[in-house]
Amino acid sequence: MREQTEALIRRYYDRFNAGDREGFLALLADDVVHDISQGGSEVGRAAFRKFLAHMDRCYRERVRDLVVMVNADGTHAAAEFGLDGEYIATDSDLPPAKGQRYTLRVGAFFEVRDGRVARISNHYNLKDWLRQVGA
Repeated sequence: MREQTEALIRRYYDRFNAGDREGFLALLADDVVHDISQGGSEVGRAAFRKFLAHMDRCYRERVRDLVVMVNADGTHAAAEFGLDGEYIATDSDLPPAKGQRYTLRVGAFFEVRDGRVARISNHYNLKDWLRQVGA
């Protein structure tokens, strides 16, 4: 199970980097819980699709230097990675976008059920991001 879960998490980020949103969403459980960094939680693949569309409108991002860790039975995983991004359209209640580039370290935590991501929780330093975009 560990190997399958690690492969699942690597596919998750490979599809993210490729811009393959439908392939990305296919890796999620129908009732996926998405804990948004600095925000609330959303439930379901449709909510995640809407979140991705919003993110794609405001940001261009790419994951690099991915490290994946998986527990013994493959039900939980964690990932750490660098995120290189560009702020391309002003997001709600945030500073104006002017194409600012940023680099963040991100931690992500996963629950896996039946070979799909059932929960994802991302964490990064918002104050560092705000500093990088000139807030």
